[in-house]
Amino acid sequence: MASQLSPALVRAAHVRASDVHLSFGGRPVLAGVDLVAAAGDRLAVVGENGRGKTSLLRVLAGDLPADRGEVRRAGSVGVADQQIPLDATHTVGDLIDLELAGVRDVLARLERATDALAAGRPGADDAYAAVLAEAEALDAWDADRRVEVSLAALDAVADRARTLGTLSVGQRHRVRLACLLGAGHAVLLLDEPTNHLDAAGLDHLTERLRAHPGVVVLVSHDRALLADVATAVVDLDPSSDGRPRVHGGGYAGYLEARRAERARWEALHAEQVAERQRLADDLSAARNRLRDNWRPDKGHGRHTRATRAPGLVRAVHRRQEELDAHVVEVPPPPTRFAMPELPEHPGATLLRAQGVTVAGRLTRPVDLAVRSGDRLVVTGPNGAGKSTLLAVLAGRVGASTGTCTRSGRVGWLGQESDPPGRRTAAELHDERLARCGTAGPGLADLGLLASHDRDRPVAELSVGARRRLDLALVLASRPHVLLLDEPTNHLSAALVDELTAALDSTPAAVVIATHDRQLLRDTESWPRLAL
Repeated sequence: MASQLSPALVRAAHVRASDVHLSFGGRPVLAGVDLVAAAGDRLAVVGENGRGKTSLLRVLAGDLPADRGEVRRAGSVGVADQQIPLDATHTVGDLIDLELAGVRDVLARLERATDALAAGRPGADDAYAAVLAEAEALDAWDADRRVEVSLAALDAVADRARTLGTLSVGQRHRVRLACLLGAGHAVLLLDEPTNHLDAAGLDHLTERLRAHPGVVVLVSHDRALLADVATAVVDLDPSSDGRPRVHGGGYAGYLEARRAERARWEALHAEQVAERQRLADDLSAARNRLRDNWRPDKGHGRHTRATRAPGLVRAVHRRQEELDAHVVEVPPPPTRFAMPELPEHPGATLLRAQGVTVAGRLTRPVDLAVRSGDRLVVTGPNGAGKSTLLAVLAGRVGASTGTCTRSGRVGWLGQESDPPGRRTAAELHDERLARCGTAGPGLADLGLLASHDRDRPVAELSVGARRRLDLALVLASRPHVLLLDEPTNHLSAALVDELTAALDSTPAAVVIATHDRQLLRDTESWPRLAL
């Protein structure tokens, strides 16, 4: 369904940010963000958890003032953040009315302007024309119908008398998203809009965003949505100069530009580190000459010693000055994920399930066999039992019927992290290595956690960092088979791409349960088990 927004006003819609800086409690969150989005642009904002994606949307919406910089907007703005603005006692109708408040206001003013025009009041012609243009820009007369269409497409509750307290969190968010898609805003600012959507809802959202004639700025971990929708990408992850990057060419262009940027960054940093090492070696050599060679061979006069020593001292000072003057200006690039070498067990059946069910959670009997090196993707709607099946295969949940046998080491990554404690990530990883009796790379060598996170208590880590630690702990056991339940949750796009490539090539067997559409695309050659 194409939008009927006024072409002239849509063409004027834009969002512009210039040198935006923001800090919380003295900690920089945004540093020098520059972006421009005009009508027809769909700008994706990406970055690790904690990089300021949601904060940037709030700054663009005008809800959060920047410490420095300028933000300009033109056109009506619709915002879908992760907080529902009404409490549980309000109704679906209240939420619809709130999100369509701009439409309601315009129509009310148009009715008053029409009455003034009919009464022949002074200036009524101009006032009527102005408010009519606003109503046409929003296509206000059709807003409620557009909301109803989106409510149906997103499988959202359409009963306006239902209280929000009787709806799940996902249902509330679907109602709100339907309102925004129908409200006719020229500018849409969306924070994780794919949360709580099924396949049909994702298709509808993708279609509506691609057809939107105004400006879209969206924050999302859904790589498939970004690939299908984004015309440009704002990358808030670290860069060689500390400033965010804006990449054109859609999501594919961003991936290619990021790879090239990372290669340049790594090469430049390595070059500066090598030059510093060369200067350090020169200083060490000069000091050795001063220590070993300033004293002349036996038989030479004292005057020879006095003549040689000052030159050697000057050489040491010169080398020290050169070393002090050389600064490695380019920061170390983020580490890449390095998958440890996992074992294979040729010819062995690592997992076998026969007639497995779990009462109330996995009702359809499952039969499967996973052999060394196998690949398998478990698919199905929410509630079908995908997570339960992986937990049974891992030995974490008992089967109500059927049998499950295991051979070799099994590594299981669930969706939930263990309760955080005061022990550090490095301590937990070292303990896991010792308990499993496995040798291999340490936590630093995996490239999953930054140095400042490895020695912090787990309770102080972000959700994304904890997820990275969970993955590291699973790999520490050197499993023969990996069971991964929604492995892309809370991970950056860069890490997910690296992890996907590693899973495709590891000799261990891999079983994945996921809703991640891009991961499903990337593993389309793997066998499927549909629940």
